[in-house]
Order: sequence, then C-alpha cells, then structure tokens
Amino acid sequence: MGEEGVGPLALVGGDELNPGNEPQDEVLVRAAGEGPAYVIATAAARHQPELAVANARQWFGKLGLAVEELPALRRSDVRDAENARRARSGRFFYLVGGDPGLVPSVLGGSPLWEAVTAAWREGAALGGSSAGAMAFGEWTLVRQRRPGDAQRRYAPALGLVPGVAVVPHLETFGHRWIEGAESAAPRDDVVLLGLEERTGAVWHEGRWICLGAGGVSVIGRGRRDRFEPGQAIDGLPVPNT
Repeated sequence: MGEEGVGPLALVGGDELNPGNEPQDEVLVRAAGEGPAYVIATAAARHQPELAVANARQWFGKLGLAVEELPALRRSDVRDAENARRARSGRFFYLVGGDPGLVPSVLGGSPLWEAVTAAWREGAALGGSSAGAMAFGEWTLVRQRRPGDAQRRYAPALGLVPGVAVVPHLETFGHRWIEGAESAAPRDDVVLLGLEERTGAVWHEGRWICLGAGGVSVIGRGRRDRFEPGQAIDGLPVPNT
C-alpha cells in the first residue's frame, strides 16, 4: 500500500507517558479510532515490563484510549500465531523505552512484527519512545562495551525509517553519543535523528513534523538543524511504506 493509507508514525525522545507528550500522543490516539490498541513492552522486558504496561494504560486512558498489552517479551511471544492475529487487527501500537538492543533482536523478522507493520500500512497508529523509537531506524545504537559507556556502535534495527539512527534523550545524555556515532557511521549518508525528551518526530499526512515539549535535530550529511514544535522537519527520509 502507498503513503495514502499509512498511519502516523511517532518517534519520541524518551520520558514517555508523562505530561508534555500530549501533542504527538493525541495524533496517535485520534488515528486509533475504535479498534484494538496495544502497548508493546519488549524494550522493558528486563526492567519491570508490567510497570511500563500499567503506566501506558493510565496515560493513554487519560487521553481517552484504552490500551492492553500485546505480549512481545520473548521470541516465543512474537512467533505465536494468536498474538500475530491480534496484532493484525490492531489500530494502535506503542513501543515503550528500555534496552535498545532488545527490540530488533526480539521483534525483527517475526510474524507479530509483520502483522504490526501491515496494520500500520493500512492506517493504524504506530509510536515508540527512546529504545522503542531507536528500533524504527535502519540502525539502533547500542553500548560499545559496558554499562554507562557513552561510546555507541551501530546494530541493525527494524528499518522503518531508512538511513537513520535515532538518538533519544538528546538534551540530557544523548548528546554525548553524537560525536562517536558520527565517526563510526557505517555509511556516509547516515542521518542521526536527535530527539529531546517528551518530543516526537511524527510522520503524518505525508510529512515529518516536530511535536511535543522540546526540539528535534537532524544531524549528518554536513548539516545540523534543529526544529521546534509545530515545524516541518526537513532532511528525514520517507518511511518504508
């Protein structure tokens, strides 16, 4: 299906499910309509995923949307035919933050992820924050060596946004990744998408727009441009629809 049918895609810079995220989350909620709505806690599988699900239920409930968990914590979950069937009928999916390496390794190539993207290409809303947003790029940035290491290496991600690696939490700690990520880029045309917390780069109605509490930066190809809430974002590739 072409761009006409694709739903909104929100890449959020972290501190999700908190005030300040309303602009981008309301775009997703409106697109959900009356269909099933799911939170996907893959990135939080090692860090109290049940708490992430509870927070998502509370937050999106305040925005008028009832969400439930779509089980996706392990490979057996994402290969399960019933979970994939549920995903295929979904109208809203939100990937919470956590471990950047987990989401591509668990979801990548699975029947559940194929069902999620098929639903998105038919108009369902799809969003992710921090590690969830990182998974949507062509690459995700994972620790080079040890916990707390600012040096990052590129690992294959889910590839919804080609040529892009997402850098969340840009104004708090993500900025420390930029220099190393630029020097270690696997190709000359890599774009680093810097996302401040409670801020989204949102693909909606055929364009990228900055929504939320902070700014979005597009870094690479000889440029570093920052976009404010409400501004169209130039320099980002069209998602793989």
